Amino acid sequence: MPSVASGTPLFIANNLALDFINTTYGMGLRHCDCFDDDSSVLEWLRLAGILPDDCRRAPAGLAKLARALRDNARTVILAAKTASPAEPVVINQVLESGRPTQELAWDATSNEFKIVRHRHNVNAASLLEPVAQALVHLLLHENLQLVRQCEAHDCTLFFHDQTKSHRRRWCSMASCGNRMKAAAHRARKSGQ
Repeated sequence: MPSVASGTPLFIANNLALDFINTTYGMGLRHCDCFDDDSSVLEWLRLAGILPDDCRRAPAGLAKLARALRDNARTVILAAKTASPAEPVVINQVLESGRPTQELAWDATSNEFKIVRHRHNVNAASLLEPVAQALVHLLLHENLQLVRQCEAHDCTLFFHDQTKSHRRRWCSMASCGNRMKAAAHRARKSGQ
C-alpha cells in the first residue's frame, strides 16, 4: 500500500473511475477515506481535472453522494467482472440528475457547427456526472479482465492494467511491488 498522508488521493489506476473508487483504501487502522467532507470531494475533482472552472463552493451533500456513488461503482464493477447482476442505482441517479444540456451552436473560430455542453446547475450530481460517465465507459468499452486489485495482501487499490504484457500485479511498483518482492526475498532467505 502506498505510504501517503492520511486521506491523500492516489491517482495510480490509469482510469478516472478506478481512481474514484480508490478514494477509500487500506485495512483496519490504516483505512483512509479521501472524502471526509464536501470540500475534500471538490478538491479531488479539481485534482482529477474535472472540476468546472465556475465552481467555487462545494454544493451541500456532495460527500454523501460521492461516497454512495463510489460504493455503487465498486459493487457494479466487481459484479461485472464475474458476470453477476448488480443494480447501478446511484450511477444511474447521477447520470440522470447531473446530465448536462446540449445545444447546437456556431463556432466562429472553426466556422462550423458544434455541440456545446452546459451544466444546467452546479449541484452534487452535476459535479459527479463525469465520474459516472467514466464508469459507463469502463463497463461498456474496456476489458474488465484488465481491471485488477493490487496483489499485495494488505492493499485494496484497483488499477487498469495497460501494460503491453498485461501482467501488472501491483498498484505501484515503488510501494507494494517493492514491499512484496522484499518480503518474498526474506522468506526465501529464511527458508534456506
